[in-house]
Amino acid sequence: MAGPAERAALASLDAARPVIARLDMSRHSEDLAADLIESWSAVETALRSLVGGSSSGGQALIRELRQRQMLSFEQANALAEFQAARDRAQSTDYRPTPGDIAAARDGFLKLESGLLASVNPPVVPPTPVVASASSAATRPMTSGDTIERVGRRGFPWMLVGVLVAALILVGGGAWWAMNRHSDETASGVQLLNEGKREVARDVFKKAARDNPSSAMPLVYLGRMFRDEQRYDSATAYLQAAIRRDPKSGPAFKEMAKLLFIEGNYDGARIFFVRALGVDSGDRESMGYLGCSLVRLGRPQDAQTFFQRAGQGDWSACATAAPAGAPPTVTR
Repeated sequence: MAGPAERAALASLDAARPVIARLDMSRHSEDLAADLIESWSAVETALRSLVGGSSSGGQALIRELRQRQMLSFEQANALAEFQAARDRAQSTDYRPTPGDIAAARDGFLKLESGLLASVNPPVVPPTPVVASASSAATRPMTSGDTIERVGRRGFPWMLVGVLVAALILVGGGAWWAMNRHSDETASGVQLLNEGKREVARDVFKKAARDNPSSAMPLVYLGRMFRDEQRYDSATAYLQAAIRRDPKSGPAFKEMAKLLFIEGNYDGARIFFVRALGVDSGDRESMGYLGCSLVRLGRPQDAQTFFQRAGQGDWSACATAAPAGAPPTVTR
């Protein structure tokens, strides 16, 4: 469950995001170096927040978080590469490279996606009904006691009314929160369809923070990074989506598409099957499962899924693709 430390870390990453976004080789090398140094400083502040403040920095801080199992092995490696790029940028005669920029973005995204995945909604236990102090409270209540009390005092309509009102308030609040966050994700989808990718990205990230029980904002972030061929970042967000909702059909399908593009056809097959386990009528997953089977040398098995899926964008791979043909999927 996310606590103040994780939320403080996410706030520190928010400060680093504009700096990460403007990292580009078209800018002057001195500006790039300054941005690498500044962005790492914000990320380091986020890392210190996770341990409640620390005098350590750099590799020592990463090791401390790794030892506490607050960072995965993959996150720790990515952050170490980011920190190394920052160290190189501190040299006045060093010119940052595309690899330095990639390391900064990868370290930032892996940390952020992990923090977003760790955010879970608090579970509020039901309020216990406290019995009045009496001799009867010292022994179990029998059915006779219940009948006697109801008969003597009448049915407790006031208590029932209070409980019903509380349920309405809680249910109404949950409905409002669910729909508000759903609207945020829908706004991000609309912005994405309008080509406003950076604005959409920020909306999805906010939706992921505000609605820690929904995998969909992370699914869309993973899809965006996949479309940009930033496959490591796409993987991180889709893994976070699946950790958040282990029964998310859309998350399974997007992970399957990513694996298919990367040429991991057996992995794609597994995740398309998982997607169909959630939604057996998903024609797209059926079609691309057929494509995966064709690439695995099982064209006869694939025909069953092609027939069930009908015609679609996947139909082009109904016959074995020529060697070296790049794998493609639609959105």
